[in-house]
Amino acid sequence: MELILTQKVANLGALGDRVKVKPGYGRNYLVPMGKAVSATPANVAEFEKRRADYEAKAASQFNDAESRKSRLAEATVTIRANASTEGKLYGSVGPRDIADALTAAGYPLSKSEIVMGEGPIRRTGEFDVLVHLHADVECTVKVTVLPEE
Repeated sequence: MELILTQKVANLGALGDRVKVKPGYGRNYLVPMGKAVSATPANVAEFEKRRADYEAKAASQFNDAESRKSRLAEATVTIRANASTEGKLYGSVGPRDIADALTAAGYPLSKSEIVMGEGPIRRTGEFDVLVHLHADVECTVKVTVLPEE
């Protein structure tokens, strides 16, 4: 399946690139999320007419992500969870818990922006969590998990 990217997609291409992807990836993710359009002659002509709009939108999203990154650079959040005396959590702290805690602290994030490559946190302590704000913008946030009193 051949598509034209309407925004930068990590590990795939930049705005305006014509890419060949598997049909399921294009049909189920890229097109519905607005990240790509089918590479028909009509869509190619329409894309070239609106290229400046797409580039302005991409620049706006990048600048927004950069400003959010500068605000998140000094962010730390403390989460209290039910834990044993050895420090092992009875549950876990996942992306939703971290996103909710950061939003409550004044740093609005969605759970899809939190990247936990090693899975949820299952012990108390301090952890560095990756926040993916844009295809080119990432930062780390310090998360402290403490036992409930």
